[in-house]
Amino acid sequence: MDSEALRKFSALHPKPAGLTLQYGTAGFRSKAEQLDHIVFRMGLLAALRSKAAAATIGIMVTASHNPEEDNGVKLVDPLGEMLHPSWEEYATLLANAEEQELQKVITEICQKATVNLHKDASVFIGRDTRPSSEKLSQSVIDGIQVLGGQYHDYGLVTTPQLHYMVCCQNTQGQYGKATLEGYYEKLSKAFMELTKQSHCSGESQRHLKIDCANGIGALKLSEMKPYFPLEMLIHIYNDGTKEKLNHLCGADFVKVHQKPPGGLDMKPNERCCSFDGDADRIVYYYKDTAGHFHLIDGDKIATLISIFLKELLAKVKQNFKMAVVQTAYANGNSTRYLQETLKVPVHCVKTGVKHLHHKAQEFDVGVYFEANGHGTVLFSKAAETKIRQLVKEEKDDERREAAKMLENIIDLINQTVGDAVSDMLVIEAILALKGLTVQQWDALYADLPNRLLKVQVADRRVIDTTDAERRALTPPGLQEKIDALVKKYKLSRAFVRPSGTEDVVRIYAEADTQENADALAHEVSLAVFHLAGGKGAPPQP
Repeated sequence: MDSEALRKFSALHPKPAGLTLQYGTAGFRSKAEQLDHIVFRMGLLAALRSKAAAATIGIMVTASHNPEEDNGVKLVDPLGEMLHPSWEEYATLLANAEEQELQKVITEICQKATVNLHKDASVFIGRDTRPSSEKLSQSVIDGIQVLGGQYHDYGLVTTPQLHYMVCCQNTQGQYGKATLEGYYEKLSKAFMELTKQSHCSGESQRHLKIDCANGIGALKLSEMKPYFPLEMLIHIYNDGTKEKLNHLCGADFVKVHQKPPGGLDMKPNERCCSFDGDADRIVYYYKDTAGHFHLIDGDKIATLISIFLKELLAKVKQNFKMAVVQTAYANGNSTRYLQETLKVPVHCVKTGVKHLHHKAQEFDVGVYFEANGHGTVLFSKAAETKIRQLVKEEKDDERREAAKMLENIIDLINQTVGDAVSDMLVIEAILALKGLTVQQWDALYADLPNRLLKVQVADRRVIDTTDAERRALTPPGLQEKIDALVKKYKLSRAFVRPSGTEDVVRIYAEADTQENADALAHEVSLAVFHLAGGKGAPPQP
């Protein structure tokens, strides 16, 4: 390691005094002006990770659904998955090291992770459309080059596109071509193959209005438009030419506020969807003839995809194990519908994409979505191989056709990570194939009314949870109190969990009516305030 170069470049990207940041599920996120030293050091870390794994690593500059003035950075592991947990710790260590300790910390990481600094390093870089992203990705390059790494800068891409590129590169092209054209061609070809069999009911079926959150999704969707079939009419709104990223629009805004985004004119019963700022989440919605807004979130997306996959799996007559993975935030009625009506096993895990992804890998077909619209489908190697073999060799027409559709789904879904573009195409294909309107999809089950609240506390660590965050272990007495409150309402449940990023406790409650869900959430928030060291005034109803 060239100590002189490290010292020189580190001085160009100085760490502000007293700033400490933690690498979480979303990597690092903060105000953009606080991140220069962080992204430089993540360039260093990506080079180290690449040397250790003997593979290409990705690094994405984005803060997803955060306001435009924020930014962030996250690393992508060799198969397009999220950074390994042990390396999350190294990321936090390196980010918070004082300038004079930088070389010592790098040496420590090399020892712990058995990194040979003489090995080659290769890093793929991507960034979103924030004003600060270009300069920050230059700082990433400085970090990679100090440790003698090679890099390929893809410039403006969605987060899932970068995950895809990394996976393509490290599977020697088995997953696809590591270019944007390769991504567009693979997805559009699978989409066209899949929808060939659809007897499209009427022209309006294929109209879709898309709110792109004034982000990268708009640019990439426009580039992809020429690859789509002519009957697929997509209309892009909030394309970033007029308004600020994520301002009053995007999947997060729509999900949290339960209302349509600004900048999109909705007519009754029109199918609409929203991407988030870096296009890794999607939610659908529509307005009925009475003007009521209906949100179709990640739970209902997972349900639609599960119905479709279950039918195809039954037709190919293989003994594939399929399951849906949710978190405690999934609406109770979605869980009931999947288990009782569809007869699909449902597993609940802790909040955070990495927990869902990890659990979904245990099945031949694992469907996972968070309620916020982040999700995908994973196929085991064995299942994928068998499906592709049936397409080639199966003599029975029905079984072969079902296998062909499954093969197209495998090629259409981005198995590395939730991808708004890919998920949108899967949904559009299923709606067309099943001849479903957005209202019919919505009517599969009615969501139980629910309420999300948060309570400020002195220290979020006083709350410890178990059972996939559905029960509180500490502070003493809190879970008993919640149990007693839940008994007062029909079809109700409630849970509390500490935020991953700030000193607040998040509360979720659902019940048979909105009034009861609100009342339960409020009563639980009071219990948290009194038993878990609430700050400021007690919560008001």
